[in-house]
Amino acid sequence: MPVLAASGIIKTVGAGRAARRVLDGVNLEVDAGEVVAVLGRSGSGKSTLLHLLGGLDRPDAGRIVLAGEELTGRRPGALARVRLRHIGFVFQSFHLIEELSGEENVLLPARLPGARRGGERRARRLIDSLGLAEIAGRRPHELSGGEQQRVAIARALVGDPELVLADEPTGNLDQDNGATVLGLLRELGDRAVVIVTHEPEAAAIADRVLRLEDGRLREDADEAMALRESA
Repeated sequence: MPVLAASGIIKTVGAGRAARRVLDGVNLEVDAGEVVAVLGRSGSGKSTLLHLLGGLDRPDAGRIVLAGEELTGRRPGALARVRLRHIGFVFQSFHLIEELSGEENVLLPARLPGARRGGERRARRLIDSLGLAEIAGRRPHELSGGEQQRVAIARALVGDPELVLADEPTGNLDQDNGATVLGLLRELGDRAVVIVTHEPEAAAIADRVLRLEDGRLREDADEAMALRESA
């Protein structure tokens, strides 16, 4: 059974004459240990798709099943519990809490009601394994972009999620830091990973590359191979 299965996803944004169907029957399955990249131009609906897959928004139609649990139709509180226990988010702008140190940012999800046990132990291990021990006591504004994104990845993993969703994870990073972050995402073991990006370099780490065009996902195995060969 795939970790994530979405079928027939439809989403319209705007209202009246400004309404636009950005997703028009999207289907997607992602297995454990698989990295899937979704490429698309700005405004194509990539982030909208990611928000739907992560339970941050609701589709107009279709079905999303994550780790055997149906997301569609759930109330906000139930969706929040699913996100806490099953999903790790990595964003372009990091979304770290400025008042907290790097370590406190990583620990935050582990301290929320309903979090999986062992979060503090996983946090310490992640801080060490991601090379953050020496900077863990600093606030986000004292960290480089690459360091902030590594803290964000540690925070995303502290709940031991089955699914990691990354929205333009290298968009605010230079080439070297971007490559480091992509390497970390590539090496997440048995987790399912979905990366949405407009950068071919980011998509090159994926097992599968999909293009979001005219509201639908299209897979091109030749394109995926070409991206990997050019990386």
